[in-house]
Amino acid sequence: ASSHHWLLAWAGLELNMLSTLVIIMKPKHPRTAEAAIKYFLTQTIASTMMLFSSTINAIQTGQWNISMMTDKYACTMLLLAMTMKIGAAPIYFWLPEVMQGTTMLTALIIATWQKIAPISILFMTYNHLPPKIMMTIGILSTII
Repeated sequence: ASSHHWLLAWAGLELNMLSTLVIIMKPKHPRTAEAAIKYFLTQTIASTMMLFSSTINAIQTGQWNISMMTDKYACTMLLLAMTMKIGAAPIYFWLPEVMQGTTMLTALIIATWQKIAPISILFMTYNHLPPKIMMTIGILSTII
């Protein structure tokens, strides 16, 4: 199930991130602490960008509905925030470093399960997202 209200979608992404932090930190090792800090900072930046994007859109439209994404700057910022959250090119810098500092099972969770929520938000807003930037991200992610 998904939410059509920006704040509820953001809260769901944050709960997802916090639960993954616990999984990353479970083994007591200095590399896991470093991986958790990198994961937390990157996801926090992306979440802040998402909140900023939704706030800009709410100011422009007067609504907090995800399907009412009309401001082009808000759409671009949302696309970049979700790209950062899923670790797609060109904003994938954090993903290899975090995965190296975790166990194989945790890396598998980060590489698969963690991408479902941001991708569902992209699916909910794809009609309003800039197609040229989406194509560039798709091509870069395929090449890299």
